[in-house]
Amino acid sequence: MEVFQHFSVKEILTCTMVLFAVIDIIGSIPIIVSLKQKFGHIEAEKASIVAGLLMIAFLFVGNKILKFIGVDVNSFAIAGAFVIFIIALEMILGIQIQKHSEAKAASIVPIAFPLIAGAGTLTTTLSLKAEYHDINIIFGIILNTVFVYLVLKSANWLEKKIGGGTLKVIEKVFGIILLAISIKLFTANFAQLFQTYVNF
Repeated sequence: MEVFQHFSVKEILTCTMVLFAVIDIIGSIPIIVSLKQKFGHIEAEKASIVAGLLMIAFLFVGNKILKFIGVDVNSFAIAGAFVIFIIALEMILGIQIQKHSEAKAASIVPIAFPLIAGAGTLTTTLSLKAEYHDINIIFGIILNTVFVYLVLKSANWLEKKIGGGTLKVIEKVFGIILLAISIKLFTANFAQLFQTYVNF
């Protein structure tokens, strides 16, 4: 088939590793366990499928969607940075900013977006598109989606293995890391916007 003529194992591995680093599902384990405790249930299948579809859809129509609604990639990334910032504050300070009382399970928000398919992940798919063929990026997304599903599905086991006290310490450490990522994402994209719109 014509669609598979650009199939490359090397490109698939590269795209998989890049997306794996950006998604950082291993680093998000304390967040997942914390969400599991808050919601009582994580819809692993729904979260994984929605996140995978978001990444694939954004690969093809990301720039068009953002241009259509009049939003550039930098503004999109800054919005994602604010969401990550709020999640980080909850983890570090032990407070609840988002209201979870009406939800019975964590699936699309905040796991599928922005935890998995966040601003960083979606903008990365656009960057990969400039260097690699679509079919290989799609395979990279699928492989990451499968791994994400396995991690989410293991939330109960992870919760049992990680003790309450240990979890609190790890949660605060990763909260600080998440806070640093959000600030870096904000400052980098704000600098780009400043250069674009402000002329000296």
